[in-house]
Amino acid sequence: MTRRDYYEILGVKRDASPEEIKKAYRKVALKYHPDKNPNNKVAEEKFKEAAEAYEVLSHAGTRQKYDRFGHDGVRGPDGRGPEMHMEETFAQFSDIFGSGSFDSFFRQGQPRVRRGTDLRIKLKLSLKEVANGVDKKIKIKRYVTCDACGGNGAKNGTAIATCSTCKGTGQIRKVANTMLGQVMTTVPCSACNGEGTTISELCPTCQGEGRLLKEEVLKLQIPAGVSHGMQLSMTGKGNVPVRGGAPGNLLILIEETPDDFLKREGKNVHYNLYISFIDAALGSEAEVPTLTGKAKVKIPAGTQSGKVLRLRGKGIRDINSYSKGDQLVHVHVWTPQQLTKEEQEMLTVLQGSSNFTPNPSKKERSFFDRVRSLF
Repeated sequence: MTRRDYYEILGVKRDASPEEIKKAYRKVALKYHPDKNPNNKVAEEKFKEAAEAYEVLSHAGTRQKYDRFGHDGVRGPDGRGPEMHMEETFAQFSDIFGSGSFDSFFRQGQPRVRRGTDLRIKLKLSLKEVANGVDKKIKIKRYVTCDACGGNGAKNGTAIATCSTCKGTGQIRKVANTMLGQVMTTVPCSACNGEGTTISELCPTCQGEGRLLKEEVLKLQIPAGVSHGMQLSMTGKGNVPVRGGAPGNLLILIEETPDDFLKREGKNVHYNLYISFIDAALGSEAEVPTLTGKAKVKIPAGTQSGKVLRLRGKGIRDINSYSKGDQLVHVHVWTPQQLTKEEQEMLTVLQGSSNFTPNPSKKERSFFDRVRSLF
């Protein structure tokens, strides 16, 4: 069976902003909400389909993989759909969905899986690393599963029993009245604190926590086109919760450090090139820095200060597509402030020439009028 396009499921364009994707998902989820469509298998599938689409498109990293490789680029460990972390997704929409009902909807008859806390780090990148993508190694400390007990906190992993109150689910079901009608909700079992098990003897290695704090070196693959303030996520590289469960994520906040010569503006980069008025009058060649090395630009004879030369494709790639910005070289004619006596005499001779009398064309005048209006 052919799987539907995620953008089509949410009804958004491929260049939709994160806010547009979030708004579209909210609309679809409300329409196919399981409590508004009881015993409706079609609505149930559309609801799950929308949740999967939002899970992929709401994260920059997975969205980029999907845009490049389609469904094959976001396969989960089962080899089929993407790995889902619905607790985090539904928490964003608790104002309209409430809590509990979705957890039971996706996990009917299954023990509640607890999730560990996320880790957050800041990663500084140069403009060139942002533009070209880069592999980084970082060192973090995080809670990992205790090998001695397998993560359950019991001595040798065996001094453990199923909770008799909740039958191992860690939850007790209750019926709550909401604006959408009666909704089946779940609350943690008070007998086992929601764990579904009880321990008779604690693991001596982790003191019953089922986890240990360890230092780890991770390799990050930063895609080309990230920007300052963007947050990337590494699934499962956060903390493991106490006594078993799914680990949280590692959240990477991008900090872009300023470049000495190039300035970013969206997908484009800008560079200020200073030339002498002799080069401006006669024309010349100049070497300018770019994000991938040096490049030569031709200065046409008669170039005026303020002219912009465009180096196509020398900008930054859009993280959600293959398009790239340009590098804009802003030409500034530099006037010397100190002249020798001989230089002064040479320029004095030229000063009387009609070619050195300013006489801008209509096009040049309109350009300078536009520049003046900016100030």
